[in-house]
Amino acid sequence: MVPPAGEGVEVMSECLSARSPGTWATGRRQRFRKAPFFALIALGGLSTSCEKAASDARTETELATVPTASSAAPSSPLEVLSKSNIEMVYLPGGEFTMGSNRGHPEEAPAHKVRLSGFLIDKFEVTQGMFAQVQLPNPSHWRESPRQPVERVRWRDAKQYCNERSLAESLKPCYNERTPDWECDFAANGYRLPTEAEWEFAARTGADGPYDFGPPDKLRQHAWFAGNASEKTHPVGQKKPNRWGLHDLYGNVSEWCEDVYGPDYYQQSPAVDPRGPPSPGKDVKRVLRGGSWKSSADMCRATVRRGEPSGNADACFSTDYCGFRCVRRVTADELRQMGAPSTR
Repeated sequence: MVPPAGEGVEVMSECLSARSPGTWATGRRQRFRKAPFFALIALGGLSTSCEKAASDARTETELATVPTASSAAPSSPLEVLSKSNIEMVYLPGGEFTMGSNRGHPEEAPAHKVRLSGFLIDKFEVTQGMFAQVQLPNPSHWRESPRQPVERVRWRDAKQYCNERSLAESLKPCYNERTPDWECDFAANGYRLPTEAEWEFAARTGADGPYDFGPPDKLRQHAWFAGNASEKTHPVGQKKPNRWGLHDLYGNVSEWCEDVYGPDYYQQSPAVDPRGPPSPGKDVKRVLRGGSWKSSADMCRATVRRGEPSGNADACFSTDYCGFRCVRRVTADELRQMGAPSTR
């Protein structure tokens, strides 16, 4: 099993024997040394491509658009290595069925959604990755830097996204001067996934509650109440889903960008939904995926729940809250990575 990068471990070494990895800056908001921007691995074969970090001046019109493919499953998900040596997977997007008519009331109705392509972290953000941007580790379990960071407030997760963006010379998505840290979806930096992006990544086009089939296989894919021994575990120890993503069904639940609305599916947009508007105070944010303390039923890909963001809680101790990052890429970047043109 390949562990995430950034913790003294050489990743993808079988594919990149001649690579000279970059390192994180020693101080916050500093730039990286020169390093390959992406190392590309196609699921059906191998190719590599390197480029410099994308300019902040990229315009919104350059962003990859919603693909025209009718299938939910991308024809070629791509594993990539970010400039900060973090493994990610590019999902070209498409149409899929979001929600379920057979689950809890807030999961209904099942409805069609179309998404633009995006990059998503292969693993949950680890404590080692969190420390690399000079943020204090809030986690309860600290046996290994490869354990997912937890007890993370929603705003702390967004701060990590901004710091990681700056470290890669990308434009941060979040405005730290606004109360809710408003997200600029046109920026090319890292952010939390929308609820729709998270479910799309977890379901991989499957109609059932898990992408791997029957519930009796959950133990092979997730740390949950039935096997976790009441704690988190280093990421990547369980089998990935069909698109190569680990721990979406368990270990820690993951913050999403959206405000939580139990009835949001009744009127959500059909293209790139971003959740209901913020009502102001006492906002709950979406958490997705099971955790070390979840029942098998709560690990289903369609389960939705809202949690207080913890932003105003000096003693935030929700030790099952973690996250992973996503970002949009430009059509030019995709072409240089060997993907089909999206224009």
